[in-house]
Amino acid sequence: MARFKRILLKLSGESLAAGSGSGIDTQRLSDYAQQIKEIHDMGVEIGIVIGGGNIFRGLSGASKGFDRVKGDQMGMMATVINSLALSSALDAEGVKNRVLTAIRMEPVGEFYTKWRAIEAMKQGYVCIFSAGTGSPYFTTDTGSSLRGIEIEADVMLKGTRVDGVYTADPEKDPTAEKFTEITYDEVLRRGLKVMDLTATTMCMENNLPIYVFNMDKVGNLKKVIEGEPIGTLVKK
Repeated sequence: MARFKRILLKLSGESLAAGSGSGIDTQRLSDYAQQIKEIHDMGVEIGIVIGGGNIFRGLSGASKGFDRVKGDQMGMMATVINSLALSSALDAEGVKNRVLTAIRMEPVGEFYTKWRAIEAMKQGYVCIFSAGTGSPYFTTDTGSSLRGIEIEADVMLKGTRVDGVYTADPEKDPTAEKFTEITYDEVLRRGLKVMDLTATTMCMENNLPIYVFNMDKVGNLKKVIEGEPIGTLVKK
């Protein structure tokens, strides 16, 4: 039995590089597609937002002299590239899907609207939401929050390379302790880097739970959907 009927899955663009720092690792892409297929076959309605950090990150570009707005627009295009790659990998797994863009760019993808996305998911399509919010100064975390709220998802599943939320960065602090559950308020009070402030606040104000887990371990996505406690739930 699936724990959730409709989800928003947030994937890291950097994770697509599988440790190489940039580009797209085809094995990691295939692993993601296979995991998505597993839960799609369970009848879960799936929306996906994927970052673009493996190709270009607007904020880091601005620190190197790029105009911030143009840099963010380049970052949006990076998310489109990753979305098309994931779409192709899902095609190879026999999973019907659609790429929707926050900026008009037919025929690369369909222009996003809430109603178009919900109707497609009800028809069994995996919807991949690309180009962020379509506006500069907003991260893909915020884009994920916005899309998750708009499509009335039961939860946002944030797939990362760590297995949950910790008191400190577990990759730097071996004494860091993992939370099984934590409130939005505590995340904000402790300054924990679950998502950026805008994204976390949006989820809190609209009561969209966030479940943080390690997406890079094959099989974990299905475990989350089945209710196995392998990550951290952030809620009110």
